[in-house]
Amino acid sequence: MDRRNFTKAGIMAMAGAMTVPFHASATFMGAGQRPLKRSMMWGSIGVGKTIAEKFEATRAAGFDGVEVYSHLDRNEVLRAREATGLAIPTVCGSKHGEFPLSHADPEVRKKGLEALQVTLEDAAAYGAETILFVPGRVNQETAYDDCWNRSTEELKKIIPLAEKLKVEIAIENVWNNFLLSPLEARHYVEQFGSPNVKFYFDCGNILFLGWPEQWIRILGPVISKIHIKEYSTKKADTEGKWAGFQVPLTEGNVNWTAVMAALDQIGYKSWMTIEQPGGDTPEGLLDLRTRLDKIIQS
Repeated sequence: MDRRNFTKAGIMAMAGAMTVPFHASATFMGAGQRPLKRSMMWGSIGVGKTIAEKFEATRAAGFDGVEVYSHLDRNEVLRAREATGLAIPTVCGSKHGEFPLSHADPEVRKKGLEALQVTLEDAAAYGAETILFVPGRVNQETAYDDCWNRSTEELKKIIPLAEKLKVEIAIENVWNNFLLSPLEARHYVEQFGSPNVKFYFDCGNILFLGWPEQWIRILGPVISKIHIKEYSTKKADTEGKWAGFQVPLTEGNVNWTAVMAALDQIGYKSWMTIEQPGGDTPEGLLDLRTRLDKIIQS
């Protein structure tokens, strides 16, 4: 898709032509039957200073796994994994914000690809299924179509490595002014024609655009992993957009019952990873795990 063809009319035609399967009969899983595992994202683990201490705190709180950042000391991560028995289902890229694949400078994009390669290799070393990746951002310097075309071109270069390593590249919805509808997000993923390119859906990040349960149903089979995050539209309206995240899990505006019903409908059976304030003490980590249990059982 070149820049001249990436037009508003093209997007509307694409959305109209896309078929989104709705599995009305897929509500077979009851709350107590959901085969879901619980994980903590690295940046939300406020207990401990070393890799080993953070893993141990997460294990003590009753989680099944840890979503680590890329570019950590691999040997330390592997030792912590073995010592605690925790799984590492995902690796979050730590350099995509600094070196976006949408950047106008080819050298920045090159560094972004090099960092993405390390992230994939980290995941393979840890036995992780998926990496979390943000392909670019739209701003005054980077137009929407440029973000799409540049990031698409660069990602195509790395997909063969992802397929060789058997690791999924999962695109996350963040506040980067890009992929602003579920139809578009699904098309972005599906254009690569690779089972190793998927979507990492964040329930809290989406509330300023729409409703997570709707996105989940439309994204359907391209969803690889789920981020559990709360958001308060009331706090955002009164205190500013970013303040919306400063609310305890289950006490904001995410309709978790609807989210879980949507996940049941698409047959989701993978990891639920918390990216949420509150994990700065052992008691806070335990509280987050307890709240996640209630979400899963809702």
